[in-house]
Amino acid sequence: MERREFLKTGAIVAGSVAAGRLGGDAASGAEAQCDCVNAPKLPRRAYGDTGERLSIIGFGGIVVSGAEQEQANRVVAEAVEKGVNYFDVAPSYGDAEIKLGLALEPYRKDVFLACKTTQRTKEGAAGELADSLRRLRTDHLDLYQLHAITDVQKDVDAAFGPGGAMEVFLEAKKQGQVRYLGFSAHSEEAALAAMERYDFDSILFPINFATFYEGDFGPRVIAAAKSKGVARLALKAMARQQWPKDDPLRVQYPKCWYQPLTDRNEAKLGLYFTLSQSVTAAIPPGDESLFHLALDLAMGFRPISQKEKEALQQMARSLVCVFEHSA
Repeated sequence: MERREFLKTGAIVAGSVAAGRLGGDAASGAEAQCDCVNAPKLPRRAYGDTGERLSIIGFGGIVVSGAEQEQANRVVAEAVEKGVNYFDVAPSYGDAEIKLGLALEPYRKDVFLACKTTQRTKEGAAGELADSLRRLRTDHLDLYQLHAITDVQKDVDAAFGPGGAMEVFLEAKKQGQVRYLGFSAHSEEAALAAMERYDFDSILFPINFATFYEGDFGPRVIAAAKSKGVARLALKAMARQQWPKDDPLRVQYPKCWYQPLTDRNEAKLGLYFTLSQSVTAAIPPGDESLFHLALDLAMGFRPISQKEKEALQQMARSLVCVFEHSA
């Protein structure tokens, strides 16, 4: 997830938090201001024009992967109590579907459940959808997504071609097994191509201060999604940079494939940067402690100020971005 060189930048960020007032020139309108529907719980925002409203922090199912069921039940119950109603999981997250399915049973009718598939063929996607519904103990998914599309030919063309996964997606929506359709991507090229093929309800995509400022990665996708009315769901809000070689913190955060923002002030700025963009919600890293940190910080969300943006820009210069724009 992410790293440092932060004696200098950490001081800048900390000073910015202490001195700068959150507000100022941040994104305007309800998207940025985030009107609280169920205060004092987590604020919610509109999921496109569907009429759905999602908590600005989503629960990544990987948080409960490998956990004892009792622990999974507790974490999910605490999240729901604090206002989390958006849950996202995938078959590739170990036993997360099983753990989450059981934990969500008491709350299923009140939450927005998203799942994903890496299958690109009709046969593979149909089988995985059936398995996910069974493991999650539900008769429908609120959102079903093509998972981690990266290559236009191998992922997008394959899914949309004859006998491709999109045939399953469209039929499942018609039959009421899924309500909305989307995709997750870590490639601008693939994301833009997918949005040209179908009017998806949402995109799940990295929206991160360092990738924006130093990697020039993300703005084009956000602009295209906005223009097409595709809701934006954010990944990597609390990513710092690529893991430095032999970083000892990797042992502490085994579910993080990038160096996360673990300093509270830095995490606050990183998360607030993402939530100040035109997004519906952000999904924190899969580590339970970082999920709780994000939840705590998001309770007091206010748009980020110009001074804080400048602090993040300076910090980003010292980091190795998780993603960069490829010309």
